[in-house]
Amino acid sequence: MEEHGAAPAAWASWLEASGLGHLARDSLWLYPLVSIAHVLAIALLLGSILVFDLRVLGFAPAIPLAAAGRLILPLARGAFAVAALSGIVMLAADATHIASNPAFLVKAVLLLLAGANVALFHVIAQPDLERPVGGLARTAAACSAVLWVSAAASGRAIAYF
Repeated sequence: MEEHGAAPAAWASWLEASGLGHLARDSLWLYPLVSIAHVLAIALLLGSILVFDLRVLGFAPAIPLAAAGRLILPLARGAFAVAALSGIVMLAADATHIASNPAFLVKAVLLLLAGANVALFHVIAQPDLERPVGGLARTAAACSAVLWVSAAASGRAIAYF
C-alpha cells in the first residue's frame, strides 16, 4: 500500500521485487547488519568530510592541506562506498514506500548536490591541494558541510515520514 499517495516508480518496484529486495526483507540478520554498517559509514563519512572542510576553511593551518587530504579523503571515499552500498540494500527492502517519501526525495537531491559540489571542489576550485586555498574552495567547503549534514539529517528523517 502506497502511503504517500503517488504510484510507485518503476525503478522502485523493480528494486523491491529484485533478489536483493527479497534478501533484504527475508534474511533475519542482513538488514540489521547493513543498517549498522550504514550508520557507522555515515559517521565516518561526515566526520572525515567535516574535518577536511574545516581545514579548507582555515582551521588547523599548521597541517598542510595536501597532507590532510592524503589522510582524510581516502577515508571519506571508503565510507561513502560503504554508505552507498548499504543504503541500496536498505532501500531495496522497501523501495516502493521509500521512493515516495518526501525525506528520501530531499536526501536524493542533497546527495546529487553534494556530489556536484565535490566535483566542483576537486576539478575547479582546488584541483591541486598543494596550492593556497582560494575563495571558491572555501565556499565549496562551506557548502559541502551544509549539504552532507543536511543529507544525513534527511536520511534520518525517512523513518518519520
